[in-house]
Amino acid sequence: MADKDGASSRIQGKSVGIVGLGYVGLPLLLAFSNAGCKVVGIDIDPDKIDLLGRGESYLSHIPATSISRVLAEKTVLSANMAEIEKIDAVVITVPTPLTHDMTPDLSFVESTAKELGKHLQVGQLVSLESTTYPGTTREVLIPILESESGLAAGKDFHVAFSPERVDPGDPDHELTEIPKIVAGLNKESLRLAVDLYSLITPEVVPVSTLEVAEMAKLLENIYRTVNIALVNEMKMLADRMGLDIWEVIGAAATKPFGFQVFYPGPGLGGHCLPIDPFYLDWRAKTKYDFKTQFIELAGRINASMPDYVLQRTRMALEERGVELGCAKVLLVGMAYKPDISDTRESPGLKLMTVLEEAGAKVIYHDPLVPILPATRDYPLLAGRSSVDLESGIVGGQDVVIIVTDHSIIDYELLAAEASLVVDTRNAMRDVEGRVAEVVGA
Repeated sequence: MADKDGASSRIQGKSVGIVGLGYVGLPLLLAFSNAGCKVVGIDIDPDKIDLLGRGESYLSHIPATSISRVLAEKTVLSANMAEIEKIDAVVITVPTPLTHDMTPDLSFVESTAKELGKHLQVGQLVSLESTTYPGTTREVLIPILESESGLAAGKDFHVAFSPERVDPGDPDHELTEIPKIVAGLNKESLRLAVDLYSLITPEVVPVSTLEVAEMAKLLENIYRTVNIALVNEMKMLADRMGLDIWEVIGAAATKPFGFQVFYPGPGLGGHCLPIDPFYLDWRAKTKYDFKTQFIELAGRINASMPDYVLQRTRMALEERGVELGCAKVLLVGMAYKPDISDTRESPGLKLMTVLEEAGAKVIYHDPLVPILPATRDYPLLAGRSSVDLESGIVGGQDVVIIVTDHSIIDYELLAAEASLVVDTRNAMRDVEGRVAEVVGA
C-alpha cells in the first residue's frame, strides 16, 4: 500500500469500497462503477451479494440491466471486509435506525467501524454517509477506527462525512445530479473527499466541519417533517370544517413566492423522515439541555395519522351500518411512497395493525410488495401476500383504503367495484365515471 502521503495518488487511482448495499449504497456502487472506478461492494447479507452476482436487482426502482452493466472485472462483491484493504476510499452507508425508546441506534455504524478498523490501511479515506446526529463521526466512528487499526485519524488515514441525498424512485433527481455536501476531519481529508465525490457529481459543496455536514442533513429532513406535520394538521381541521384540503393546497400553490407545496397522507415512512429528526432531538436533550419543540410536535402529529385514518374509516363504515370490528378491509399500497418497493417505517404497516386490533379482517394489494418483509416493529405481518385485484375481490370488501398511490394501480377498477374508498392520497380525484363513494382521510 502507498504511504500516508500517497493518499492523493490512490484517490486518483479510482478504487472505492461501498459498505452497505441498500437504498443508498447500491446506487453509489453503480455511480462509481459507471464513472470508471474499480468498486468493491460489501454487505453482510449474502442474499444481496448473490443476487447482484447474478445480475439481479432487489430494489424495484433499479432495473437489473443497471446491475448487469457494471458487473465487469472492475467490480467486486463480497461479504468479507478484508476486500477493502486493496482500495483507496471506503464509503459507509449502513442503517441508523431508532431504538424502541426513540434514541439513536448506532449499532450498525459501530459494528462496521470495528470490522473496518481491522483492515484499515495507511492513506485510506473513510467517508460516512449514514444519517446521524452532529458529533457521530468525530466521537463514535473515529475512536473505533483508531482503536481497531492502531492508526491515527487525520495523520495515517483520512475521514469525511457526506450525507446521503438519495430519493428512491425519483427519476427527476438522480444521485449523480444532486449536489454533494462534504466535510473532512482536516484539510487533507476534505481535499480527498472532494476529489472522491467529484468523480460522480458535478457539484460538491465543501463545509467547514464534520458537524456542519451532519447537521445539514438533519435540517433538510426536519424541514420536510415539520411541514408535512403542518399540512397533516391542516387536513384534519379542513375535514372538520367540511373543506377539501387538496383544493386548498392547489389554490395556495398558485402563489409564486413564499410557499412550497407539501401533501398530507396516512403517516410518514422511509428511513429518513420518521427517524432522523429524533437523532437531533436526542442530541439536543442529552448534551445541550435543549427541547426541540417543533420536532416533538411534528413527530406526534405525523405518528397519529394512521389512527386518524382508522377513525375516518370507522365513521364512514358506521354511516353504512357496518361496524369496523366486523368489516372486510382492502389496503392498497404498502410501500411508504409511490412506485418503489420500500416498506421501511411504512404507515401501511401500522394501519394494518390497528385495523386488525379493532377486529377488522384486512388484506392488501401492492404489486411492488408481493410479500411483506420481516420488520422489527411488525414481525407478525411478515410473510403476508398481496392479493390480485383482478380476482373480483374488491367488490367483496366493505372498504378500500388507498395508502400509497402507485401509478400502476388500476384506480378505475377500484371505482367500479368498490362501494366505499377511503383515499388518503387524493388518488381518486381524476378517475372518470367513478361509482364508489370516496372519503378523504
